[in-house]
Amino acid sequence: MDNIAEAWLVYRLTGSSLLLGTVAFAGQIPVFLLAPVGGMVADRWNRQRVVIATQASSMVLAGILAVLTLTGRIAVWEVVVLAALMGAVNAFDIPARQAFLVDMVGRDDLMNAIALNSSMFNGARVIGPSIAGILVASIGEGWCFAANSISYIAVIVGLLLMQVSRAPVETLRVSPFEHIVEGFRFVWNTGPVRALLLLLGLVSLVAMPEICERPPVTASPALLASRRSG
Repeated sequence: MDNIAEAWLVYRLTGSSLLLGTVAFAGQIPVFLLAPVGGMVADRWNRQRVVIATQASSMVLAGILAVLTLTGRIAVWEVVVLAALMGAVNAFDIPARQAFLVDMVGRDDLMNAIALNSSMFNGARVIGPSIAGILVASIGEGWCFAANSISYIAVIVGLLLMQVSRAPVETLRVSPFEHIVEGFRFVWNTGPVRALLLLLGLVSLVAMPEICERPPVTASPALLASRRSG
C-alpha cells in the first residue's frame, strides 16, 4: 500500500517519470550500500532489539509522511528524503529480521517458517496494491501512509512480547570491516550462493527492483559468512 501510494503521490505532484524513478532510487540505494553493515550488526548485536528499533523507526518515518501528506504540506524533496531514510532503516532491518526468523522458530521448523513467510510476502504483494488503489481513489494517499504507520504498532508489540532464547553469539576476533570482507569473500567462493545472489540481482535490475525491500528470505554477505560453519 505504501509503495503504490508513494509512487502515485509523486506522479500526481510532478507528472515526471524521472522524479518517480528518483524516489525509487533514493529508497533502494541505501539498502545496496548499507546492507553489509546491517548484516554485520545483525551478527554482533541482539537481533530482537535491532528489529524493534528498525520497526519503530519505520513507524515514525511513515507517520511523518502521513502527516505531511494529509496536511497538504508535502513536497517532492521531502518524499525523496523520507524514502532514503526508510531505505537506510531497511538496510539494517532486512538482515536482522530474516536472521531473527531462525532465532524464533529454530532450525527444525525453519523450512516451514520460510514457506509461510514467503506465502505471506507474496500474498501481500497481490492484495496490498489492490487495497491501495481503492484507498487512494476514495480518500487519498495520506491515509495509506497513516495505515502503514499504525500497522507497525502491532508488530512492535508482538516483538516486545516474544521470549526468544537466542544462542550465545560467538566471539568474533576480527574487526567489523574484516567481518564484512570475509562475508563477500565467502559469497564469491561459494558457487550456489554466488549464483543465487547474481540471479536475484538480475531479476531486481530488469523486473522487480522493489523485491529487495521485503524479500521472503535474505541475508547479507557478513551474515552468510558467520553461518558457514553451521
